[in-house]
Amino acid sequence: MGVEAGLQKASAPAKCILFGEHAVVYGEPAVAVALEQRLHVQLRPSKTWSVGGSQLQAKRHPHIAALKAALLEDSTPPMSIQINSDIPRASGLGSSAALSTAVARAFATLSHQETVTNEALSMLAHQAEAQAQGGLASPLDTSTSTEGGVVVLSDTKENSCTWLYTRRLATPSGERVWEVHSLDLKRDDGIYLVLGNTGVHAPTSAQVALVAAALEESPERMQEIKAIGTVSRRGLDALQRGDYTAVGHAMSENHVLLRNLGVSSLELEDLIRAALPTSLGVKLTGAGGGGCMVALTRHPKETAEAIELAGGRTFVSRIGNAGAHAD
Repeated sequence: MGVEAGLQKASAPAKCILFGEHAVVYGEPAVAVALEQRLHVQLRPSKTWSVGGSQLQAKRHPHIAALKAALLEDSTPPMSIQINSDIPRASGLGSSAALSTAVARAFATLSHQETVTNEALSMLAHQAEAQAQGGLASPLDTSTSTEGGVVVLSDTKENSCTWLYTRRLATPSGERVWEVHSLDLKRDDGIYLVLGNTGVHAPTSAQVALVAAALEESPERMQEIKAIGTVSRRGLDALQRGDYTAVGHAMSENHVLLRNLGVSSLELEDLIRAALPTSLGVKLTGAGGGGCMVALTRHPKETAEAIELAGGRTFVSRIGNAGAHAD
């Protein structure tokens, strides 16, 4: 049977930060990977624009409304938008970025812009994220969800990576500029990421503000931020060499620095402690305060069982999966 007339499908992956959260706000590099978990979007002809059976409204669906305005003509026939996702919301795994990139890809196909570049797609998704978040959003999540694989974000062009494009964003405090890169990965079929979700929601903005306040009170703590940058570059080098023992060491070292900054939590520490004996490295991933931790392991079953016994919900993925695409 053929594809239903007018039906459009697209999907985009979750993301996991391996190194550099919080320090990336201050110009240090951050490394993220696309996960196997994906968000799927389906567009079907309808009498009115709707999302999950409810009328499409800019206030309720800001990402989708922004992308509709950017990619579709006013005369585009209305569509019913259905969303199915393997990605837990508000957990630091980039669910809203996956939504933005999947919807952008679906809208581009709907408007016969199938050849839109990843750079253009990630820019539109990033702008939608920023608009929905009050004017400021890092392009790390949307670039990772668009490009897939391993993405490196920095305020300078990193010689050890493949530079992709410069991302600019006008913000309430002035223009922000980021350099977006990809990283060639030496795959190891025995290596897995096990994500453990605490179920605790901690807004990214609150955690970023917490770090900013700590640095304002004690400016000398900027050395901790620089130390995270040093660890990120060490982890980058280990990824390129395929030395996953060294990658794990860098992840664990990164976590100690993040914990010292005050962005971990008792729930995260419980899951991290449980995963450590069967893992090469373990850390929180994302803003912290709750959300998820990630373990790099050759024993995914044992690691996942240990995290679940400690109260976490687990997700298993290989490193570096496909980016957004039409399905």
